[in-house]
Amino acid sequence: MIRVLLVDDHAMLRAGFRAILSTQPDIEVVGEAATGAEGVRLAAELQPDVITMDVQMPDMDGIEATRRIIADPASTASIAIVTTFDRDEYLFQALDAGAGGFLLKNAGPEELITAVRALAAGDGILAPEVTRRVLARFTTPSAGESRERIAPAPARVLAEPLTDRESEVLTLMADARSNAEIAGELFIGEATVKTHVSRVLQKLGARDRVQAIVLAHRHGLTR
Repeated sequence: MIRVLLVDDHAMLRAGFRAILSTQPDIEVVGEAATGAEGVRLAAELQPDVITMDVQMPDMDGIEATRRIIADPASTASIAIVTTFDRDEYLFQALDAGAGGFLLKNAGPEELITAVRALAAGDGILAPEVTRRVLARFTTPSAGESRERIAPAPARVLAEPLTDRESEVLTLMADARSNAEIAGELFIGEATVKTHVSRVLQKLGARDRVQAIVLAHRHGLTR
């Protein structure tokens, strides 16, 4: 059973998410929070598998709440930031804070369900719109920042070289493919994909797939 915590100051949105997720036999909404501080408290108390996190909330915003939850060594939750893209900077700050994915607030029911299951399985979730924005930000040097600083040699990034198969898996991860899609593309089992993904994250020193995707594009590690 996938345990989900909903954190958003809009009661109607929480009610909608709860109604959608409660239709699934493998998903249980274990709590709701209307503020970031309450979300941090409930995350520690309930130990959910997945948290949907709004950005702009009273008391404590979703970025700080995400940072505190991820910093808690007892927490194993994957966090999806739910946003309307009002400010791109929120997305990048949330990524730095440890968010494992981003959802649009107008996402359809199937998108929400798929995202929750993917996050629970260790997959990162990036909407196509977010992928373009994030990659543009993290692969383009800012004013006064050299290309060498943005993209050091891969040898300085990897703990050890990727195998050919791991490079293929990383390339497909960077193309926002799920484990099932990678398995189908490479004609291997999902369990094997999970093993390769774990090795890729370990070698990159990435905490999750989202960070691995950013590192892959930033340092030219994809084919």
